[in-house]
Amino acid sequence: MMIKATSSGSGTFPTKLFVLFCGYFLFTLGMVWWIPNPMVWVFSGTFVLLCLLVFRSAWFFHHNQADGSSIHDSMESWLKENQFVFESLFEHNPNIVFLLDRKACIIKVNGNTQQIMGYINTEMENQQFQTLLTQETVVHSLQAFLQVCEGAPQTFKTAVQHKDGYRVDLEVTAAPIKQGDEVTGIIVIGQDITSNKRTEERIRHMAYYDDMTGLPNRRLFASHLNEAMITALKHKSMLAVFFVDIDRFKVVNDCFGHDYGDMLLLQLAERFSRCITENDYLARTEGDEFALFFTGLSPTQHIADLAKQVFDVLEEPFSLEQYQLHITASIGIAMLSEDDVDADSLTTCADIALTRAKEKGKNTYQLFNSDMKSVSLKRLTLENELRRALSQNELMLHYQPQMDIETGAIVGFEALIRWLHPERGMVSPKEFIPFAEESGLIVPIGEWVMQEACRQNKQWQDEGLIFVPVSVNISTRQFLQHDLRDKVSHVLAQAGLDSAYLELEITESSTMDVDFAIGVLLELKALGVKISIDDFGTGYSSLSYLKRFPIDKLKIDQSFVRDIMTDPNDAAIVASIIAMTRHMNLKVIAEGVETEEQLGFLRNNDCNEIQGYWFSPPVNTEKIQELVLRMKQVAAS
Repeated sequence: MMIKATSSGSGTFPTKLFVLFCGYFLFTLGMVWWIPNPMVWVFSGTFVLLCLLVFRSAWFFHHNQADGSSIHDSMESWLKENQFVFESLFEHNPNIVFLLDRKACIIKVNGNTQQIMGYINTEMENQQFQTLLTQETVVHSLQAFLQVCEGAPQTFKTAVQHKDGYRVDLEVTAAPIKQGDEVTGIIVIGQDITSNKRTEERIRHMAYYDDMTGLPNRRLFASHLNEAMITALKHKSMLAVFFVDIDRFKVVNDCFGHDYGDMLLLQLAERFSRCITENDYLARTEGDEFALFFTGLSPTQHIADLAKQVFDVLEEPFSLEQYQLHITASIGIAMLSEDDVDADSLTTCADIALTRAKEKGKNTYQLFNSDMKSVSLKRLTLENELRRALSQNELMLHYQPQMDIETGAIVGFEALIRWLHPERGMVSPKEFIPFAEESGLIVPIGEWVMQEACRQNKQWQDEGLIFVPVSVNISTRQFLQHDLRDKVSHVLAQAGLDSAYLELEITESSTMDVDFAIGVLLELKALGVKISIDDFGTGYSSLSYLKRFPIDKLKIDQSFVRDIMTDPNDAAIVASIIAMTRHMNLKVIAEGVETEEQLGFLRNNDCNEIQGYWFSPPVNTEKIQELVLRMKQVAAS
């Protein structure tokens, strides 16, 4: 320890007396060494003893004076004794370092503190430490200092205010400075964790907030909803969850680009924020879907009124630079009940209701009820069973013959899918095809139908049974796939079937994008397959576009054929379609022919072909073989 002279009144070691004593001691020791006389020895020993008594009295005087001085002065003196050690620690410590007295008054700060906080040392010294703290950290930090003053070191996080006004986050270790058993001060070492804290906040924001709109995401929405549900159940108050899905949002992205889609989402977030109060909550859960929950609803407040608020904010057109767009939405609503155990169960109900709203034609809302859950469960079961049916060969094809009106000969077959369920038996296509189209399963199902129909037709040809085309329905989802041509080509090659013996039936709805449709149809025609428009008359095909399509045949929908003998309008429509088709050099086939009278009407109007129960219902391959052989026998006889 470096010993240094101090001013009078300080409570440090009496250095001057100590130096004087040492000098006299050395002097007498020299006299005793050089003068070997007993009297000199006695004199010298007595003199040393007297000096020691004087020095001891002076030491006790200074010590008693230190006990009576202030803690602040004691700390300053202790620092001066150890100044070189502490100066080195201060200057080379990369962290903020404060020395405080017991009252948290700043005695000394290191140079790095000035660099991090912006204040010069003299602006901080002799100031209360709490004056530098941010308001929310004052109480916590002072409580920690009280623990330190009782002798217990503390580690905690706090924050100080930079001179320029911004926040500096610190991880602090505060330790007591002791003289004997008494705590005389506090040393505070703080590491600047501002950048780490901001990184944590950015990560948290990414985890709980939507980057695009800045709204809470699904996770944070669920967390707040759980809390709101607990409060609502405790106070027996009403709570409603809204799931809002933007109708045809994909069209905006496809037509204008994703940048415009993002602009729309930002405007939607602002519009929906108008619908909520400080007690409600808004989030963007995914894509074009938003979620809201409303709390503290009164029994007289009708859900329809809340839904109307949401619809009303969408009434005004949205501006996307030079474009003005009118947007609609579908809403699924679920009310809190005692059966809802957490946010997941309640939001699931709202999601089910949203699905039902979209099924109802969109731009509407649906309030969840228990029947919807059973329907959803049925749909989920159906999807799982359909996937199993594909993998376990439960699907099968029936074939309905198509007949030439003039000759009565079979000119083709339409392949129609059937599902032989292991428990329910034969399942009608009306039960599973609409769901397959909605879920996307129609694509693998359609591919299987094409493969099986081509394989079967090739087998009939190899057996010498019959050489006619087999027609396969192409769903809209299949038609819109960019690799349809390659898939058709692969199926034909795999089956070894000539392309002239495959006919693809396209619905009118598939051709809404005329330019795209023409491109796909030309690619398919280049393969050599035949193309027909199925259910003609039920869609929205323009005749001006129809003449541009490279097609071979039109199929008149059975809804017109069914009533041609009783409804003059249907009869006129069918006659007009036949006449128009013949003028366009296309063949025409009428579906759903069931009576001799219908057949006579179609023959009189020069229809080419028919298909329906009058000739044959859809049957399995064994019965097709029997039918063809029977017709051959009749023709031979």
